[in-house]
Amino acid sequence: MSTPSPLTPRPPFLQPLMLDGESLRIESQWLGEAQEARQPLLVFLHEGLGSLSQWRDFPARLCEALQLPGLVFSRPGYGHSTPRTAPWPPDYLQRQARGLLPACFEALGLADRPLLLFGHSDGASLALLYAAHAAQQVRGVVAMAPHLFVEPMTLLGLHAAKTAYEQGDSLRKALARHHADTDSAFYGWNDAWLRPGFEDWNIEAELQGRLQCPVLAVQGVHDEYGSLRQIEAIAELHADTRLLALPDCGHSPHKDQPERLIAHMQDWLASLA
Repeated sequence: MSTPSPLTPRPPFLQPLMLDGESLRIESQWLGEAQEARQPLLVFLHEGLGSLSQWRDFPARLCEALQLPGLVFSRPGYGHSTPRTAPWPPDYLQRQARGLLPACFEALGLADRPLLLFGHSDGASLALLYAAHAAQQVRGVVAMAPHLFVEPMTLLGLHAAKTAYEQGDSLRKALARHHADTDSAFYGWNDAWLRPGFEDWNIEAELQGRLQCPVLAVQGVHDEYGSLRQIEAIAELHADTRLLALPDCGHSPHKDQPERLIAHMQDWLASLA
């Protein structure tokens, strides 16, 4: 039998997981022969309203371009993974970096596997936190539209999203195509960020001096949820950072400019090799 190429998506499956005494199911999908340990595994960490299916074909396209196997999954509260009732704790991303991701990787047989992390928005913050937590495992991070701290424009976007979700039906219907429980996905994320006191949330101190891998920090110049200060802050606290500011691009470069993003990532990885 021929070996599938890294781009070949396997059928999604529900991975059982025990975390803090709770039984969870994690919607997961391999791209290619992901268990083959000769290469780093490219792991995709979705945004605050994202899921496995919301990446669409981008993970397969990126894995094909890089000739790397991949893993895509929905965190609890999203997609077809176990729902999570709001409110989520204000440090939910830090908790996921310290608890959820290690448990997921252990359950999937990846505890000792070298990883490349590709994170978007919430997922980019999570990728940076996990890289700081598991420096020996992570070989590189692509942090796309990350949040290191809360900006006024971020809160404005969150308020606008809440209005759209509660007073219209287009956002709710759009989320229903990707999440079994839309309230779990929306309110877990939205309520956490809009809770009084969250405006002081900041992960810079948790990253300072703890990141050891190369970082490609990507931001759309017209990102409606964060300014270029987010990626500039990564470069200020970690010298091995390449900044990529994409003009005419919003919060989702992998949707707005996928070809340019893939080309830049190819060049970045080639420079590391």
